[in-house]
Amino acid sequence: MDNKTFIPAKAYNLKESVKFAEGGVVSKQFIKNKGGNITFFAFDVGEGLSEHTAPFDAVVQIIEGKAEVIIDGKKNIVSEGELIIMPANISHALYAKESFKMCLIMLKG
Repeated sequence: MDNKTFIPAKAYNLKESVKFAEGGVVSKQFIKNKGGNITFFAFDVGEGLSEHTAPFDAVVQIIEGKAEVIIDGKKNIVSEGELIIMPANISHALYAKESFKMCLIMLKG
């Protein structure tokens, strides 16, 4: 997408919502409010998010490619079209064994 913000009541192609950057991680926030936020990410191969916790549940939906998602020490391979829930206050990390795009939904409610 060429625009820098998302417009309500407009359809978007999720695969085009964020672009890959060689050797990096790109994020683009879709929406943020008191109930949570939705952010799109693109991870180049070899990139990731190191182990951390969050105070609320998060849902990761893989838009393109495949990710290794580690939750509480357990490795999960999550592929395009699949999603996984990362529970609040449980350690988790994500790694790109191949380039992938994901939608992260943080639920504060």
